[in-house]
Amino acid sequence: MMIHPATVHFAMVLPVVAAVLGVAYMISRKEIISKLAARVTLVAAIAMIAAWYTGEHAGPLVYKLLSPEGQKELLEHKELGKYLAIAMGMIALLQVIGCRLKKFALEAFAILLLIVAMFTTFLQGKDGGEIVYKYGHPFEMHQLTNYLNNSDEIEMADDIDEALDLIKTKVDSISKTTLPKIQGKSSSK
Repeated sequence: MMIHPATVHFAMVLPVVAAVLGVAYMISRKEIISKLAARVTLVAAIAMIAAWYTGEHAGPLVYKLLSPEGQKELLEHKELGKYLAIAMGMIALLQVIGCRLKKFALEAFAILLLIVAMFTTFLQGKDGGEIVYKYGHPFEMHQLTNYLNNSDEIEMADDIDEALDLIKTKVDSISKTTLPKIQGKSSSK
């Protein structure tokens, strides 16, 4: 079971929350907001590391299922994920140190870096979505899996060739109905 899809949601949202708190601190300069921003940034860094870690395990499972373009996109996604995890860890460290030492300039620098990392995370999320929905075609696989798991036709087939013909017919049917809709959405953007 892949948990990467669940972890990436935290890695996407927590930097936004941390950045909002960071900007609020830069405006108000209240110590409580500084502490809260530093702690949320630390949690965001942990979430980013978890997203990278789970992606490292999910990537090899889906790599062979992707087209060559999808495989290239996955490798780029993997590389950027590693750099985002490292960057978020360093940003959190800077912000926590700035908060502890009460150094506004260090905190402000960390918050600016956090905002850059946040926007980079948005690009990373867009790329991850493309890997799934543009190159992965999960809906066709779901339909085919349901058909294979719930089909009496296949079990009643006289031989393997007949069963394979039934499966091929279903795959062709799914490709003709679902794939053009997905390709139409991605090409109309």
